[in-house]
Amino acid sequence: MRFKPMLLAAAFSAAAAFSVQAAEYPNQQSGVFTVPSFTFHTGETLENFNLGYTTLGNRAGEPVLVLHGTNGGSSAMLADGFAGQLFGKGQPLDADKYFIIIPDAIGTGKSSKPSDGLRAKFPHYNYADMVLGQYRLVTEGFGVKHLRLIVGNSMGGMQTWLWATTYPEFMDAALPLASLPQAMSGRNWMTRRMIVDLIKGDPDYKDGNYEQQPAMAGIANTFFNLATNGGTLRLHKLGPDGASASAYVDKQLAAPFKKDANDTLYQWASSEDYDPSADLHKISAPLLAVNSADDERNPQIFGTLERASKENPNISFYIIPESEETLGHGTTMQAKYWKAELVKLLERAPHRKID
Repeated sequence: MRFKPMLLAAAFSAAAAFSVQAAEYPNQQSGVFTVPSFTFHTGETLENFNLGYTTLGNRAGEPVLVLHGTNGGSSAMLADGFAGQLFGKGQPLDADKYFIIIPDAIGTGKSSKPSDGLRAKFPHYNYADMVLGQYRLVTEGFGVKHLRLIVGNSMGGMQTWLWATTYPEFMDAALPLASLPQAMSGRNWMTRRMIVDLIKGDPDYKDGNYEQQPAMAGIANTFFNLATNGGTLRLHKLGPDGASASAYVDKQLAAPFKKDANDTLYQWASSEDYDPSADLHKISAPLLAVNSADDERNPQIFGTLERASKENPNISFYIIPESEETLGHGTTMQAKYWKAELVKLLERAPHRKID
């Protein structure tokens, strides 16, 4: 299924809900592209499958795909620290020059997800399914045959690695942020697994058929974020003693958790089989991996990026130094730390010929 460009505005829902950000970028729209049938890696198929999105910028410009992190959605990538550094006039991805596509990953935003009705009967999707959904949105929904750039953060960063290995000729350049091209393992998976088990273990969960949201979903999510995000130096600065640290925890726990428990469980579980390491040799576009030195989920001690860059000369990397101002795993959502590196990447990435 493909919509003609002149019919996009009518065929897609244009119910943008981004308050302040909605007026900041030209031609900003959100909507849903529905594919007649979607088959998951498990072999399960769902009919009339929804793929949500946000787009902005010049539809005649070079297409750029932007991928969000876990528990997020396309609107998360319009945060000022990210979009405000990239999409404005004269900025690296100036929306007057580029056509920016930001999908809602499967299980998030306006894309099909467990909370739509199937609950725990929804297929257990993985990152490869998410990338396939993004590919179908880009190619079938928008008729795009080639991307100037793919940039993704955290989960979106891991999906960028999968894009670069699964569809190596589809982009001119790739920029995976806050991610590593290695198997989901160690503390990163252990803590994700704990989120899944804690939610399932809540008496209110009832095998996914809960009558009220299990409280453990919000508690587990808060625990994971404190344990694997925020930056060691910065969190110590915010909580230099027991009293101040406890006050910070109280504040985080008191914040309303408005997400659905099944959606949350599925999102974290979807990373379990992520591992692009065997296919790094397939990457043919210039790829710049950007991580922060204090990233709790992707510690640089592994030397993963060093090995990847030696294996494939198309791969390079940049590490943001740690400080009391960096946010650990969250640092890369502050594009000020790496946008100069993006400019260099685009300058050296040739416009590849489209067959």
